[in-house]
Amino acid sequence: MAHFSTPGAPRFSVEVYQNEYLPEGGREVNAIITVTSSGGGAAGGPPIPAPAAAPEAYDGVPGAYDGGGVPGGASARAAVVIMVDCSGSMDYPPTKMRHAREATAAAIDTVRDGVSFSVVAGTHKAVEVFPGNGRLAIADPLTRAQAKEALRSLSPGGGTAIGTWLLLADLLLGSADATIRHGILLTDGRNEHEEPQRLRAVLDACAGRFTCDARGVGTDWEVEEVTGIASALLGTADIVADPAGLSADFTRIMEAAMGKEIADVSLRLWTPKGAEVAYVKQVAPTVEDLTARRVEAGPRAGDYPTGSWGDESRDYHLCVRVPAAEVGQEMLAARISLVQPPPDGAGSPPSPLAQGLVRAVWTADLAVSTAMNPQVAHYTGQAELAQVIQQGMNARKSGDAEQATAKLGRAVQLATASGNEDTAKLLAKVVDVLDVAAGTVRLKAKVAEADEMTLETRSTKTVRVKK
Repeated sequence: MAHFSTPGAPRFSVEVYQNEYLPEGGREVNAIITVTSSGGGAAGGPPIPAPAAAPEAYDGVPGAYDGGGVPGGASARAAVVIMVDCSGSMDYPPTKMRHAREATAAAIDTVRDGVSFSVVAGTHKAVEVFPGNGRLAIADPLTRAQAKEALRSLSPGGGTAIGTWLLLADLLLGSADATIRHGILLTDGRNEHEEPQRLRAVLDACAGRFTCDARGVGTDWEVEEVTGIASALLGTADIVADPAGLSADFTRIMEAAMGKEIADVSLRLWTPKGAEVAYVKQVAPTVEDLTARRVEAGPRAGDYPTGSWGDESRDYHLCVRVPAAEVGQEMLAARISLVQPPPDGAGSPPSPLAQGLVRAVWTADLAVSTAMNPQVAHYTGQAELAQVIQQGMNARKSGDAEQATAKLGRAVQLATASGNEDTAKLLAKVVDVLDVAAGTVRLKAKVAEADEMTLETRSTKTVRVKK
């Protein structure tokens, strides 16, 4: 384990869990990397004067407001934009919009003094609700009160084009001199007024510029859309089936956002000549495959984005293929570093935050080389659990009862064996469990839509290894 820190910054540590022993000719090295951040200071900062106002409406064209104008800026370590769905479906039932206003007000109350913030109303276009002049406000008692008063103007009407909401959030967040940039997005419906490839292009453009938590309220939204937004922007996704629960959820989201202390942290992997990275996955608190997000970082090194950090711990599963070797040989299979871009841009190398080593040792002792490390075994099962739930639910929707029963039965087995009680409870709302150990289940004839969507949305949530 290695630590690096600077005054006032979080302290990072890396712990490596693996069975480093391979049989003669063995090539695959697996390790669980636990990254922990602790001891950071508070986000926020003093305001600076903002420039003149800009027009309020934004039509979804990158970099342009209706009528032109360049957004202003404010200085703060953290900046957050709340995007609230105000499409016509938010009027069914009418209490949904009221709960959305209350939830946004609760989130605003949680914004810490000195943090830049804004509220955006999302329909088939994006409109700034507060402060409404092309810039972010600096949180203090007065601006929080003004923002909550401005929420009275939120009313349902129009369509849904989520990409325009995200583009305006990106523009606003980019105008702030902030290191932590975060969005919170609430939707109750499908992205019907925008082509899927348009939303994908927006997500690709926004990735790495800010993080975003996404929430679906009710049951008329698409799980893949909401989880896809959170995945692309390194945030969390969840369902709030009952709109009455929005205020508590928004408060928790904003509290977590206010706890972030350091942004743009990457997991850097260096591998020796002849070795290659098979995959890199975040496996706790959720499963997220980072393999395709690699950015080359010099000879035999690549960076994998992890987003913003507060006081927290996450686990990553690394699989490296190394050149085969004979008994008695050993090698460094990978070096893991936590890095952050330097404050002065490209002029200096990234700051190392922590480091860890993954080893490979070839042995003739089969008992040693075939033993699976408990952490690796646990998270291999957790990744399979997420996969079989998705496969089982897809099969259920397509009418393939046999495949759905087999996959969800395997999910029950895995959830129970790993102690993932929350997922086991969600599965029990979709299937009747006949034999836990054998994974024997029967599909329920009737399942509430909210229960289906909750299982799908939360299928990637994992539990830590019991130590």
